[in-house]
Amino acid sequence: MALTLCDVGPRDGLQNEPDTLAPAVRAELVNKLAAAGLPRIEAVSFVRDDRVPQMAGAEEVVAAIERRDGVEYAGLVLNEQGFERLRQTGLDRVNVTLGATDAFNRRNGNASLAEATARVERILAEADRPTTATISVAFGCPFEGEVDPGVVAGLAGKLEADELVLADTIGVAAPSAVRSLVERVKALGKPVGFHGHNTRNTGYANALAALEAGATVLDASIGGLGGCPYAPRATGNIATEDLVYLLEGEGIVTGVDLDALVEISVWLETLLGRTLEGQVYRAGASIVSA
Repeated sequence: MALTLCDVGPRDGLQNEPDTLAPAVRAELVNKLAAAGLPRIEAVSFVRDDRVPQMAGAEEVVAAIERRDGVEYAGLVLNEQGFERLRQTGLDRVNVTLGATDAFNRRNGNASLAEATARVERILAEADRPTTATISVAFGCPFEGEVDPGVVAGLAGKLEADELVLADTIGVAAPSAVRSLVERVKALGKPVGFHGHNTRNTGYANALAALEAGATVLDASIGGLGGCPYAPRATGNIATEDLVYLLEGEGIVTGVDLDALVEISVWLETLLGRTLEGQVYRAGASIVSA
């Protein structure tokens, strides 16, 4: 099965930035990523403005997207209210998320693990478009510590989503753990993805381990932007351009324009007024002799 790269920069990337970008600028980022050849983009999340002001105006962002054939545009929701907002838009896919632990769900979604699971199950049952269920803190929780892989696999088995994504939200996983859990969840018979953070510099090795174990979806964020407002010390996602460089170097054709990704990161660096976490956009996409 072909690999799907999903850029989560417009959502997971920007939600942790101190500055809030206007909906028109966030839509411009989505359009630039689509032009670079990303097959899937997580454009927005439908959450309360007072809790995540960086994601305010999700509907305005969606309305300003210049749709491209062959690109799937997704939105993230945490609850029924967010799903009702999403279903009024033309987004192609709904990504519904919950944490693997009780404490994380209470901090991130104001619900117990049981309540969050029931909520996700209801949304998946009502969904009128392709679905992804993302299990956050699947490898470790900032509040409860290590997470039992059996708990994650059991939770995944309850979710009737078209696709299951395992998220290393705080970047604590090592490749062996990723490989093992992806294999275990893949045995459920559904496509499995991996969402990695590079907090402890293991994100790229983890992405390769997920692929080796049979993952068909990899999340990444342009420039390495990202983090979770409700997960202390959760730094950036793996950078999309760095991941593309790695995959292409390993002989895996992505169909994504690496030079275009580098240009987007340079644009974002200027926009945000700081150096981004990604490495390739600073070093250059090509090898140049001295």
